[in-house]
Amino acid sequence: MSLPPHTVAAPAGASAHDTSGSSAGLSGPLSGRQMHAAATAFVSLFSIVGVALYGLPFFYDFMVQEFGWTRQQVTSGNAYSKLIVGPLFGFFAGWLVDRFGPKRLMLVGITIAGLALVGLGSISTLGWFYFFYLLNALGYVCGGPLPNQVLLSRWFDRARGKAMGFAYIGIGLGGAIVAPLAHELTQRLGWHAALQALGILMIVLALPLALFLKDGPAGAPTAQTPAGATPTPAAPLVRVSHIFKHWTFPFLLIGSMCSIGAVGGTMQNLKLLLSLDKGIGQGEIAGVMSLILGGSIIGRLTMGWLADRFPRKYVMLLIYVIVSIAVPLVYWAPSMTTLHLAALLFGIGLGGDYMIIPLMAADLYGVRVLGRVMGVVLTADGVAEALAPMAVAAMRDSSGSYAGGFAVLVVLAVIGWLAVMALPARPTPLTSNR
Repeated sequence: MSLPPHTVAAPAGASAHDTSGSSAGLSGPLSGRQMHAAATAFVSLFSIVGVALYGLPFFYDFMVQEFGWTRQQVTSGNAYSKLIVGPLFGFFAGWLVDRFGPKRLMLVGITIAGLALVGLGSISTLGWFYFFYLLNALGYVCGGPLPNQVLLSRWFDRARGKAMGFAYIGIGLGGAIVAPLAHELTQRLGWHAALQALGILMIVLALPLALFLKDGPAGAPTAQTPAGATPTPAAPLVRVSHIFKHWTFPFLLIGSMCSIGAVGGTMQNLKLLLSLDKGIGQGEIAGVMSLILGGSIIGRLTMGWLADRFPRKYVMLLIYVIVSIAVPLVYWAPSMTTLHLAALLFGIGLGGDYMIIPLMAADLYGVRVLGRVMGVVLTADGVAEALAPMAVAAMRDSSGSYAGGFAVLVVLAVIGWLAVMALPARPTPLTSNR
């Protein structure tokens, strides 16, 4: 594997959304390496996010019933692992991606995430539950959205939104498949073996594609310029510390944290709500969860298409408004028909949520330091995604109802779209420290 030898300016004629630095465009047919990069991101996100992140909550109620754990305990694995792994490794992982490229990190992440599911299928104590959840979180940081976002930002320019949308369909497809697949495997093998089978499936699907991946096209921008190479004066490297002090960064960070917290809090508690509180059958719940992640495919395709045609601030705002409407509908739904409609709407919002953040960050700050910027953003999002579900579960344990917890999630969603409203509609990426 070799790093791109030098940095170049964005191609002439690129729009305001396209000047964030990548030299790979989509004005013509896709190259084989572009297709390989997109396919690798698709399958990696299918496995690490679609199967692992959205598949694990399907097993929470089994753990509550078999081990006698509380709702807070089964959601605390996700919480503690993100709170420990995210701050310790998030920014460092971003630095590694900028320095050495996404491939190496993805190989490690895919392997660790798959083995974590195998381990979680064998646990019977909270100690081992937390240990393997830590491994799962480490696999998510190393092989999940962060390296894939940087990979696609290097390989694609003019249609970066479409490329992100396509890759993130993998999350929706993985999540749509994992619930009915987990239900079927549980019926045949029991939930322990079903979880282990999903872990093995992740590694078999994602690892081979990542092995033959190229980090980016020759000339793609990186944070490292080899000796003898002269960076173009059209895109001077901006210090990350300058970005963090820029007035837009707190609004991007707060907006993404609040919306991700609302989405994560809903998804992590959904199976517990529907199964243990509402008494809905396992097969019907699998259908609802599959519908949510199926709806996320619509969300990713639609929002990716919109992000290439309209200011990304307004696309981000639309996504966050959808989330703030859908969360209370999921909780309140008085019938299966209403629940299905709420699930579809929530899925559309969920689908665009994660995808739009790196696109907005690239517009604001450029792609040369996107790995480190997203390392911080995703670490903060991980904290929100960790605390919100556990807080909601703890409120349910103490009050006997999810009403208060879901009210908190709605407030978070509203704060998210209020923060996005403050961002500029047509930002110019930062290119210097002036």
